[in-house]
Amino acid sequence: MTTKQKILIVDDDVNIAELISLYLTKECYDTHMVHDGTEAITAYEQYQPNLILLDLMLPGIDGYQVCREVRTKSNVPIIMLSAKGEIFDKVLGLELGADDYIMKPFDSKELVARVKAVLRRYQPSKPETSASDIKCVEYPNLIINQTNYSVLYYGKPLDMPPKELELLYFLASSPNQVFTREQLLDHIWGYEYIGDTRTVDVHVKRLREKIKDHTSWSLATVWGIGYKFEVK
Repeated sequence: MTTKQKILIVDDDVNIAELISLYLTKECYDTHMVHDGTEAITAYEQYQPNLILLDLMLPGIDGYQVCREVRTKSNVPIIMLSAKGEIFDKVLGLELGADDYIMKPFDSKELVARVKAVLRRYQPSKPETSASDIKCVEYPNLIINQTNYSVLYYGKPLDMPPKELELLYFLASSPNQVFTREQLLDHIWGYEYIGDTRTVDVHVKRLREKIKDHTSWSLATVWGIGYKFEVK
């Protein structure tokens, strides 16, 4: 028997939380609802969800602070929900470690599709993978494997959210090729992020905090254009 994936829903609007729970329960997910930030952190520890749907405007501790707290403990995927639509709010959420951002009011089908997509990236299903299907690039002291979503840096596993890993793999699999921010948005994030080029900059910044330039390779900025994985 397959264990249901667990989703923690954090929203101070009880009606919205119950509606989201209904959508996800119909898709065979197990859900748990809480309605303030402090309760969310406690529920995360006890419930151990596979994904968190996190509203930004919460009583007590807001969604940004909840995201910070969770990220000190885990890379569990987080999708932020908010009526705020400004680029600043979206970028701040991504900088804090969110994996996706959905604006209210949202379409139920879109919400379910985003949840499935994020969970798929965190737990890729590859039952029969032949050697020719493995997506892996290797450089001195760095191995990026997109087949099993793992990164080895100086021989040690490195925790990395799926979008960061996909971006790093995409650049590293085409060494010295320059990609514009728009090309990276289109390939990694898809149509819904087109125009929001700060998304790429945020993820490159997070990658550079984890992976420092090597004597034989680096994650390079091409000013006025975009980025490349430079092999020296």
